[in-house]
Amino acid sequence: MDFLIETVRAVEWQHVVMWIIGGILIYLAIKKDMEPALLLPMGFGAILVNIPFSAVIADDGDSLGIITSLFNVGIKASEAMPILLFIGIGAMIDFGPLLTNPKLFILGGAAQLGIFITLILAALIGFPLIDAASIAIIGAADGPTAILVATELVSNYLGPIMVVAYSYMALVPIIQPMVIKCCTSKKERRIRMHYNAKQISKLSRILFPIIVTLVAGLIAPDSLSLVGMLMFGNLIRECGVLKSLSDTAQNAFSNIITLLLGITISFQMTAEKFVQWETLIIMGLGLFAFVFDTVGGVMCAKLMNLFSKEKINPMVGAAGISAFPMSARVIEKMCVKEDPSNHILMHAVGANVSGQIASATIGGLIIGLVQALL
Repeated sequence: MDFLIETVRAVEWQHVVMWIIGGILIYLAIKKDMEPALLLPMGFGAILVNIPFSAVIADDGDSLGIITSLFNVGIKASEAMPILLFIGIGAMIDFGPLLTNPKLFILGGAAQLGIFITLILAALIGFPLIDAASIAIIGAADGPTAILVATELVSNYLGPIMVVAYSYMALVPIIQPMVIKCCTSKKERRIRMHYNAKQISKLSRILFPIIVTLVAGLIAPDSLSLVGMLMFGNLIRECGVLKSLSDTAQNAFSNIITLLLGITISFQMTAEKFVQWETLIIMGLGLFAFVFDTVGGVMCAKLMNLFSKEKINPMVGAAGISAFPMSARVIEKMCVKEDPSNHILMHAVGANVSGQIASATIGGLIIGLVQALL
């Protein structure tokens, strides 16, 4: 009874705030179906770690709580969880639409514009370079890349960055349509694109992940932990002799890693780390980066249309962010709403997978550049 009273007395308003945040994440996961595999464990974990004297984050020297152990092994020591997740993502990706229309590579690169603008803005606000770079990568809408960059650079705001990055991934269907409508006309959103469904040879599909790995490694060696695992997963898919492993990577393996990653992230969601003014600023900067990544992709598509006979629907440029495959689905849904007979899903998928490669590569570039400057 005395222990119960002591526990209740230890509850502070910051703990209550985190319980509410956890409840909101659970609500979004269940009621709104927003990335439930991530937001549900993150929300439950936020409640779990903010109960006073919680055993899941205990660290008494002799033994560690389960979430503390998972965080130390899976994220802090090696970034194993986010990196391994990229194997599953790679196994899910079909690069056929991108290989059919290689100029979509340009859109994937352009849709990372917000990262660099936000890096400069965060530094001007007063964040140290390592924190500014870690915050800026939120704009890629790629949780594993955000975790890797923040961990490698030893950011002071790893917890808020992880939570904000995954939250904005879940909010793609809400944020992107508003941004796209602000920078496109109805006529532009109704542009039709012919999809040339030409057959991509098996050899091309096998060589592509190998070539991308070599190029990314030469440009940004620090990106290989992400790009390499992404391409390895894709090679498992395309080689044709590991079908059962490909199925496992796409389903059971990815689901397990996602589940563990979601609840492990909650280690950084304790009240003392999360309830601070900097968290609100990081949320604002993350949203700024995400918005301008979308704008960058859209404007790049418009620019390409000035020099191309075959016009690109500017909405496809917005799919150049890394939120795969959610962004491509959002773009297709918007296009069908404008014109029920117009379908641009395959083009959006091509831009989307290009963005996956681009965000991981740029994450590695930022790690290398920041470490070289410090």
